[in-house]
Amino acid sequence: MADPISFDGRVAVVTGAGGGLGRTYALELARRGARVVVNDLGGTVEGTGSSKKAADVVVSEIQAAGGEAVASYDSVATAEGGEAIVQTALDAFDTVDIVINNAGILRDKSFANMTVDQVEAVLDVHLRGAFHVSLPAFGVMREKGYGRFVFTSSASGLFGNFGQANYGAAKAGQVGLSNVLAVEGMKYEIRSNVIAPIAKTRMTEELLGPFAEMVQPEQVTPMVVYLCSEECRLTHEIFTAGGGRYGRVVIATNRGWFAGQDGMAVAEDIAEHLDEIRDMSDPVVPANNNEEIALLAEMLSG
Repeated sequence: MADPISFDGRVAVVTGAGGGLGRTYALELARRGARVVVNDLGGTVEGTGSSKKAADVVVSEIQAAGGEAVASYDSVATAEGGEAIVQTALDAFDTVDIVINNAGILRDKSFANMTVDQVEAVLDVHLRGAFHVSLPAFGVMREKGYGRFVFTSSASGLFGNFGQANYGAAKAGQVGLSNVLAVEGMKYEIRSNVIAPIAKTRMTEELLGPFAEMVQPEQVTPMVVYLCSEECRLTHEIFTAGGGRYGRVVIATNRGWFAGQDGMAVAEDIAEHLDEIRDMSDPVVPANNNEEIALLAEMLSG
């Protein structure tokens, strides 16, 4: 068994922490010594309305167990809201070490019937919301030389799912955001990773059906808590977690087919070499765009 993981002295911001996955993250981090900002707008699954109750209940749970926590009711959907959430951490605990971008809503509809408003609302919370909270937090972390980010993606964003074009696009966007923070944060001891959870929450209960009872939020929490820890040296990675299964997801390429230093391929060449182009028997997982360019440069230089 590995040494116990402690968060004594660390300050964590968890968005969407009034229920579901976010609640379990906040409770476990607090149990391990973190001081936690429990952020939740308290709205519906569709993102309408607001209430202080959700965040307050979780704060009360943490305090009843002897932990430290404060509530934030600000919306991640605006830059002002994101700044206010981080400022809550600074006002209460003087710093921020950990950000878990977990807040989310659903506006599911088949793509042919989806409206611009449904797209914008989901992007505002999932993708822009992650920007709004992470940007001020990144500044604090860079200044102090330490930080941990966990972004929440989804199988819908990584692999696709009917009726979730807006949600899938937003969730895939969080992967891109995390990857850049991982690259830019490396020299400041800022680590950034992605979780793609499979769990029963009010957002997923109908989608999962009877399977929902087999995938509880608490089964995702260990992976997220580890990614938030000082012990975690990983960055720029994606993990799936659910129902007791924990795995890695990769965005990979391959050596592919090279038309030659002086070659100019035509469409027929692509058709002829398609198997080689698609062959993933020897995958390459670049750590940044320069590593993929290096792969091409190697071929061009002979």
